[in-house]
Amino acid sequence: MAGKYSRVDGRKSSSNLCSSILVSVFVGVCLLAVWLLSASSVIPIKNLEVSGEVKDDVKTPVTKDNVGSASDVSIGIDQSAGDSKEEESQKQFEDNPGDLPEDATKGDTNVSLNQEDKSAISEETSVGKQELVNTDDDKKTNEEEKENGSKDESESREEIKDNEDSQVENNQVNEDGERGAGQIEEKTDSSEDDKSDQSSVEKDGNSVDIFPSGPQSELLDEPSTQKGSFPTQATESKKEKEVQQASESESQNSFTWKLCNTTAGTDYIPCLDNLVAIRNLPTTKHYEHRERHCPEDPPTCLVPLPDGYQRSIPWPTSREKIWYHNVPHTKLAEVKGHQNWVKVSGEYLTFPGGGTQFKFGALHYIDFIQQSVSEVAWGKRSRVILDVGCGVASFGGFLFDRDVLAMSLAPKDEHEAQVQFALERGIPAISAVMGTLRLPFPGRVFDIVHCARCRVPWHIEGGKLLLELNRLLRPGGFFVWSATPIYQKLPEDVEIWQAMNKLTKAMCWEVISIIKDRVNNVGIAIYRKPTTNECYEQRSKNNPPLCQDSDDPSAAWNVPLQACMHKLPVAASERGAQWPEMWPARVEKAPYWLSSSDTGVYGKPAPEDFLTDYEHWKHVIENSYKNGFGINWSTVRNVMDMRAVYGGFAAALRDLKLWVMNVVSIDAPDTLPIIYERGLFGIYHDWCESFNTYPRSYDLLHADHLFSKIKKKCNFMALVSEVDRILRPEGSIIIRDSAETITELESLFKSMQWTISMTYSKDKEGLLCVQKSMWRPTETETLTYAV
Repeated sequence: MAGKYSRVDGRKSSSNLCSSILVSVFVGVCLLAVWLLSASSVIPIKNLEVSGEVKDDVKTPVTKDNVGSASDVSIGIDQSAGDSKEEESQKQFEDNPGDLPEDATKGDTNVSLNQEDKSAISEETSVGKQELVNTDDDKKTNEEEKENGSKDESESREEIKDNEDSQVENNQVNEDGERGAGQIEEKTDSSEDDKSDQSSVEKDGNSVDIFPSGPQSELLDEPSTQKGSFPTQATESKKEKEVQQASESESQNSFTWKLCNTTAGTDYIPCLDNLVAIRNLPTTKHYEHRERHCPEDPPTCLVPLPDGYQRSIPWPTSREKIWYHNVPHTKLAEVKGHQNWVKVSGEYLTFPGGGTQFKFGALHYIDFIQQSVSEVAWGKRSRVILDVGCGVASFGGFLFDRDVLAMSLAPKDEHEAQVQFALERGIPAISAVMGTLRLPFPGRVFDIVHCARCRVPWHIEGGKLLLELNRLLRPGGFFVWSATPIYQKLPEDVEIWQAMNKLTKAMCWEVISIIKDRVNNVGIAIYRKPTTNECYEQRSKNNPPLCQDSDDPSAAWNVPLQACMHKLPVAASERGAQWPEMWPARVEKAPYWLSSSDTGVYGKPAPEDFLTDYEHWKHVIENSYKNGFGINWSTVRNVMDMRAVYGGFAAALRDLKLWVMNVVSIDAPDTLPIIYERGLFGIYHDWCESFNTYPRSYDLLHADHLFSKIKKKCNFMALVSEVDRILRPEGSIIIRDSAETITELESLFKSMQWTISMTYSKDKEGLLCVQKSMWRPTETETLTYAV
């Protein structure tokens, strides 16, 4: 038995040994397979797909693929990264007014114009799920692997965080290895831990609110769109465009600037100095040679500085004297010196404050007008005026003492540099002529139109030019005419006076006053435009004729003049049916003709849109622009808002001793009538062309999402060189735009040796403030059409 059992036990022992070996081999193979599977299925942390139940707990970094473009969003839009099916997490980029629609139609009583479609595609990155199937024998092993995986993942997250912290520290150092003076740079990742829209930085011990919170948080959001795991054609095309644009940006950043070589030299205005186009004009009878003739290929060179140029004298001293070398022209002093226009006095050009019709000072002349017609009420009823044939603009310059804004205009003609003198003095003016086209202003916006020996033949060709003033003049507004036909008896003057009497009567203008200024020994005639159509309907002859009902009086960009009159508004709710509020109340109140049933530019009811825009810009200027941008506001006088909407930016600056030229793009909603209604002024313009002003005209430019729009339309570099042309050396420009555009512009301005005062970016939006230098290139470029 013992042997028997001994044999049996021996067989069992051998069988157990084989089983153990097989099990060990099997387990080893399984472990190897598990190890190979785990090594080949490492899931990147950033691309980890999260189920709908736990997705909200994951912080998603902001990338180009998961954040929609914010450059085409209305005021204050900032999209958060990532969204769920049940709830969309968003926060406002409130300090960004956003883009305006390009294809909006004009209208007097409705600013709810056609807006271009906006798209913001939020791409959700995801990867396929992986599933490991384990036998019961492998369960413990897999649990160990999961523990190791969690540990690795935690270590990976810590490593990523360390890298991000290191990147933030590196971002705080500029290209030279240190931060430039006053420069602010910040990159912010969007996460659900961000509970505030307000971003601030410390500068010189003061907190600077770069993108302050405020009323903009109530403005329209742009919803993000989830496209799932599959890429869209829009996303693929967008990425390709970004690659191409990056290549273009590198090319532009290495742009070689050249000095413009033109006949006009330091006074070059591209659209007024196109000599080839002017020589080819069939006629100059109607001053066609003084009108705009923009070159097909706009210049990208820089205009030279006059020898000896220095920083402009600040206001109000500049009204009396300017540096001679800044505008080195003496012809006007020789021709008009006896009329106290301008005189040469050593290193200065001085302005005694006189004019052809007010040799003994503009203030006496201004007050004399109001004494003659008390209803003029300078600075209350009469706030915004047009001064035609302004000379050196002393009339407009001294109207500031009466709280009146004057849009002064004169052609670039034989009266050498008259508009340039005005701008150098700190007085608003543009180079323009009453020729064959309507002036670039809306209809029915000026409280008063003034002409003092302005050399315009009002009475000829059916009164076409005077009828243009009628288009611009507000119903019930005044035309103040001071000219020799009023008070001289020469045959030519008598003939003109009789023709003017006949014409103004046919236009239903009422003669309010004809007076003689004994001090200046001149006569002044004051007319008033009617407020109703009653006189038009009672005329025995329809001459001048009434314009067609389809003729929009506010259509003014390259529109030919017509010898007709527009009917006056009838409904009480129409613009022009009532006089605006007295100044300064009108600057803060939404115009009476903005209806709550109308949709504003930013999507709210128009009156609410207006007020929110105003509150926004007040907040931005007080908490951001006035602090830490390196701008000495006491030296800022001539300001341009290159992309105005409701004029909120200008209104928020009204307590400072400066003026703002509000520019409304011709392809933007026509909000310029609103700007005039609130007692401010502005002009229509196409930034694909040069602006009608002399070089070195403005102390400060403000461009809110302008450059990115121009980049899609026309020559981006031409706009950059135009900014250099119209901005004074040591002047500044504040730019709000997409972060990509800001980066590109920063490099271009550095290539012109401008000083970067501040740069800031957040969630694909950016802010840039730069100061122009005195630097000019040495290499020249001859513009054949300008010589």
